[in-house]
Amino acid sequence: MLDPEHDVPRTETFAQTFSIRYDYPVHFTRDLFDPRNPCLRQVLMPGPSARPQRLAVFIDEGVTLAWPQLARRIADYGAAHAAAMQLVGDIIVIPGGEAVKNQHDCVEAVLKDLSARHIDRQSYALAIGGGAVLDAVGFAAAIFHRGVRHIRCPTTVLAQSDSGVGVKNAINAFGLKNLLGTFAPPFAVINDQAFLDVLPARDKRAGMAEAVKVALIRDSTFFDWIERETAVLAAFEPNALKTLVRRCARLHMRQIACGGDPFESGSARPLDFGHWSAHKLETLTHHTLRHGEAVAIGIALDSRYSVLARLLPEGEDTRIVRLLQALGFALWDDALDLRDGSGRRRIIAGIGDFQEHLGGELTVTLLSAIGHGVEVHAMDEELIEKAIGWLKGRGR
Repeated sequence: MLDPEHDVPRTETFAQTFSIRYDYPVHFTRDLFDPRNPCLRQVLMPGPSARPQRLAVFIDEGVTLAWPQLARRIADYGAAHAAAMQLVGDIIVIPGGEAVKNQHDCVEAVLKDLSARHIDRQSYALAIGGGAVLDAVGFAAAIFHRGVRHIRCPTTVLAQSDSGVGVKNAINAFGLKNLLGTFAPPFAVINDQAFLDVLPARDKRAGMAEAVKVALIRDSTFFDWIERETAVLAAFEPNALKTLVRRCARLHMRQIACGGDPFESGSARPLDFGHWSAHKLETLTHHTLRHGEAVAIGIALDSRYSVLARLLPEGEDTRIVRLLQALGFALWDDALDLRDGSGRRRIIAGIGDFQEHLGGELTVTLLSAIGHGVEVHAMDEELIEKAIGWLKGRGR
């Protein structure tokens, strides 16, 4: 429309504002699929309903190998609670680990399965598995019908204490980790400790890195507890592991709820302490390093960098490295020494990848004290080189 007096374009603007509250339960239980356990039935049908709730079930292939009778147990549970739930079609087994996030035909297969089972926005997609399977099924559920009800059942220490209780899902693309994804809070999360009993030792250990991470940036008392309990944690004592998972999960939940940016619209991401190098290490090692193993290295590297940058008191980096090693982590991988054609360490490209993924100004979390993270907006390559050299002498 033109202003008749001045013959110039005129703009009208109407502000659109609304807010949405998100609520989802995070349950901690044991033997979820024992017919006497009401947890899943209550998640599906918290109140009176005229009909059973329709449910498509996806299981991590690795979980089925460790627990061959699981599918049968789920079917028996469904039969015992037929008034509350209807298992739609066969239980679907999908690849675990990073393969499911790298191979996009896996996500397409999940979408086809949801369509074939006529899962709608009032139906449920239950994913049982490690963080990668939860990511892939969660991504498919988030984009199918613009979002169907997704229940996560994490089966690893890492997923039960960290990614499984959060609001993100993603798959890898174009050589970058978690490039494609959505923010989509789950309908519910159910952590069943029985799954941790059958985990390989390597996977139990890998998940502990995220507990150390969140303790370092948010809770010195938790870090002190991990130090005191290192021996029993390294031996995977069930009660200690249960405490670690629950305390870590609660800290992650608190950060999401109270950190002021649950969908990461800003450029800060404190829960990714140690991750700029960890994500790059996973790629450089073609995922032979577990995510938690790479995070442990990233924590050690950024702890030393924090000392070199005069943010963290000298000696605290040694304390952190000593704890990680006592838990059983190797804190060196030769991929840290890989260089590009110009002689620059390839790991340093992880800073650019990290900034691109976040958008906006580079924001990296470092440490000012154990239990206190601090955000910085630049990383000195010379100090990174020194930190890597220091770690090489201690991390093997």
